[in-house]
Amino acid sequence: MLIKEPEIYSDETLIIKEKNFTTANVCIVTGAGTGIGRATAIAAAKNQLMVVGLDINEEEGRITQKTARDYGGQMVFIKTDLCDDNDIQNAVKEASKLGQIKYLANIAGIQHVNAIEDFPMEKYDLMHRLMLRAPLLLSKLVIPYMKQSSDGKGVIANMSSIHGHICTMNKPAYNITKFGLRALSQSISAEGKGKIRSFTVSTGFVKTPLADRQIDAQAEQRGISKEDVIKNVMMGTSRVKEMMTPIEVANLIIFGFSQHAKYLVGGDLLFDGGCVLTY
Repeated sequence: MLIKEPEIYSDETLIIKEKNFTTANVCIVTGAGTGIGRATAIAAAKNQLMVVGLDINEEEGRITQKTARDYGGQMVFIKTDLCDDNDIQNAVKEASKLGQIKYLANIAGIQHVNAIEDFPMEKYDLMHRLMLRAPLLLSKLVIPYMKQSSDGKGVIANMSSIHGHICTMNKPAYNITKFGLRALSQSISAEGKGKIRSFTVSTGFVKTPLADRQIDAQAEQRGISKEDVIKNVMMGTSRVKEMMTPIEVANLIIFGFSQHAKYLVGGDLLFDGGCVLTY
């Protein structure tokens, strides 16, 4: 049983009438090559923002760029290694040439499933650098641009997880980074004086390549079948027995960017099918 990333259909995207959703304003999206990052880049482009997508996977990033443009949006893809500070700095500099940086969506992430006693520290270092350090550095670099905008406002979205609320076995690095992203959003908001907002989105399992790739490891380590991993581990405590789609998550980010979310300051959008609060 595979978790196939679904196609994004035009009528699934949340479109919001928002004065700041214009091609004069730039939205940077990390992890734009696949999954939630791809969906967010496309949704932002469809909402008339100038999107700058970042990903190390150039082939998939170009596909996202083409899809966004096919929908009538504006998107530029920049191949970026988020573990390389120079790459990040260059990406932000290039993005600033395309308009006013107003939005940042930190979505890129990877997974490694292993118990703490066996967890390879080089893998932890990679996950920390990609999933916590890069979002902090990107935030550090874009906030000055946001402050220079006409209204001095900007919004930073960080992709957390139910694993930013509860911890499950064999995912120490992932748990740590997702809790850390909630702390980053709250820190940005604490310093933002009501103008620079940040928030997190926390979901359960989403139909993405990241979710699909961990099924084998979960099955082996728990001694159960792949079908049981999906049914009893991934969806076991969710009251909704269907994984979210990437565009459903992207729509939450678009809402969080909009004027309708002005009180979403350091908060978390927990859309988990009841997994956490009805545990």
